[in-house]
Amino acid sequence: MGRAWKLHDHVNTDEIIPGRYNVTTDRSALAEHCLCEVRPDFPTGVRAGDVIVGGRNFGCGSSREHAPLAIQACGVAAIVAPSFARIFYRNAVNVGLVVLTCPDAGRISEGDNLQVDPQAGTIVNLTSGETYRTNPLPPFVAHIAEAGGILEYVRQYGWESTV
Repeated sequence: MGRAWKLHDHVNTDEIIPGRYNVTTDRSALAEHCLCEVRPDFPTGVRAGDVIVGGRNFGCGSSREHAPLAIQACGVAAIVAPSFARIFYRNAVNVGLVVLTCPDAGRISEGDNLQVDPQAGTIVNLTSGETYRTNPLPPFVAHIAEAGGILEYVRQYGWESTV
């Protein structure tokens, strides 16, 4: 899948995308500034398929969808963390960004090569040889992610399929 980008506990939405860049919903513009203050190397160094490994309470702060949109626009395949702020988690699901709760995320090191299987609930660290368990995505959430977010899901399957 991709390399691990390790972040600290309580990464907030203003660290993910500073407020001064939230004047657009253009995904490529958001991606240019994603994590720019806490990881200046991120916007230019991240590659499609990479994985953010967060600490506890990832995504705390505001309820703006800009934060998961910015991360997704960078090509990040998944975020793995011991816990997520509730509103960030829901916004990530809504935009189709895979978020996995993993108590052992702290054992993953910066730059480790990870293979994430959201349906099986496994994260294989190809660098260390370890495998970490996570709760698999519920089927409905997996369908939303596969569709590209809740709006695309509704466009493809209709509103009735969500209730």
